[in-house]
Amino acid sequence: MGVAFGSNECCLRNLQIVPIRAFGQCGSMIDSFLLFIAAAFLLAGFIKGTLGLGLPTVAMGLLAVTMPPGQAIAIVIIPAIVTNIWQTFGGPYLRDIMRRLWPLMVGTVIGIWLNGGLLTGPYAAYGTVVLGALLVIYAIVGLNKLSFKVARHNEKWIGGIVGLVTGVISAATGVQVIPSMPFMQAIGMERDELVQALGVFFTTATVALAFNITAAGLLTSATALPGAVAMAASFAGMFTGQAVRTRMQPDVFRRWFLISMILLGLYLVGNALVKIW
Repeated sequence: MGVAFGSNECCLRNLQIVPIRAFGQCGSMIDSFLLFIAAAFLLAGFIKGTLGLGLPTVAMGLLAVTMPPGQAIAIVIIPAIVTNIWQTFGGPYLRDIMRRLWPLMVGTVIGIWLNGGLLTGPYAAYGTVVLGALLVIYAIVGLNKLSFKVARHNEKWIGGIVGLVTGVISAATGVQVIPSMPFMQAIGMERDELVQALGVFFTTATVALAFNITAAGLLTSATALPGAVAMAASFAGMFTGQAVRTRMQPDVFRRWFLISMILLGLYLVGNALVKIW
């Protein structure tokens, strides 16, 4: 009995050598991580509230600075779905949007489903490169105000092809703006209808993507707290952006936003290529 007690006492003494400050360091790292997420989604939500779009694109771009796209989309996906659903029912055009855009949405879902392993497969390392390049393309198209026109009788088949390409890109990067955004602008929707159409389309695309990342094991309970912080910050940013939208020059804000997207995209591409090589 004495030997057993002495052995146990020795073990207890050995357990005390773990420095307590390590737990403080861990908590500090978690706090910094959550603060970064809150800041990123506050900015992304502000841009969405001001311009009507950009939350997943901006959030993915910012988070990709510190993590792979697969981990970033696991945090982005729930706030993106919730805010897009809110935008979906923000107008009276839902029936007409569904009638005109169903080929685009079906094509996108198929493209996402066919390429479900891109965020975690052997080519996942190149996802950040593609994401950065897409941010640059998206910003250049926006800055040059390139306009295309798609005739009404060609909407269906062109929309299906555009949706398929968008789905493939989304499966690799988590971003759905290229080439779907130029297509929706090209079919001649009014501004309010376009804003609602973006909500409908992005809701469909992000829900399809959520199935992919869940199957890949990326959407777990570990993302619940970051996701909750992201959602709260997103809505705070959106309401702030909507409140100041009438007091600012949207064209000036949009131009500087797109310029910053070019710089962020170039940084992501360069940083990712350095790591790969």
